[in-house]
Amino acid sequence: MIQKYAREITVLPGACDSSAALGIPDTFALFMDIATEHACALGCGIDVLAPKGLFWLTVRTRVRFFRRPKMLERVTVSTWPEPPGKLRTDRDYAIERDGVLLAAGKTEWTVLDTKTGKLHPMADVFAPGADYKPETVWAEPFTHMPDAPMEEFARHTVRSTDIDLGGHMNNAAYVRALAGAFSCKEWQGMNIRELEIAYRASCYEGDTLVWQKSADGDTVSLRAALPDGKTIALARIVTG
Repeated sequence: MIQKYAREITVLPGACDSSAALGIPDTFALFMDIATEHACALGCGIDVLAPKGLFWLTVRTRVRFFRRPKMLERVTVSTWPEPPGKLRTDRDYAIERDGVLLAAGKTEWTVLDTKTGKLHPMADVFAPGADYKPETVWAEPFTHMPDAPMEEFARHTVRSTDIDLGGHMNNAAYVRALAGAFSCKEWQGMNIRELEIAYRASCYEGDTLVWQKSADGDTVSLRAALPDGKTIALARIVTG
């Protein structure tokens, strides 16, 4: 079992934002991609699960940024799963340069049985008795984010480019849509140190996401809802 999966990458222009650094939505996408690679190496990737009618779902993700790597910088990206629970499992991520941690993340995952609509036991997904890496990027739990209406500040129409193979909006596409709700000056001016997002329900091509926000000191709370008020995602940004 490959406990910790790592590879070197070059931060290419297509993954950078207006600051010529690895974009925040692109960081979420990068972590999703390397998790997919590692899951395939572990024998529980989409290539194995899809024929069984099983599908990995992101429950929530938190990413902390210490220094976003610049365009053309060479960095090492790594990931590893923590010991799985009955129905959910956490996976950790790190981006490093010469042994210095630039960004770290953690995602809570679950597996959906598309035939029954129910969550599938992790014991049937990961190899029984596997030796999981005890390392964790941080020990504290994910943040409890209250679900309450806030002031609307933007809307996003879910487009074909937001949709993944599951037929719903991809988890990284929410972060990209959120970033797009701000101007470049606003987004860069927040000096984002942490972004956490929890997914509550799926949305689909043609849906309208209503972005709402409120600020309290260095924390910006956000809510994505449908026009009828149904909560789709909750998020928080810690600024610096």
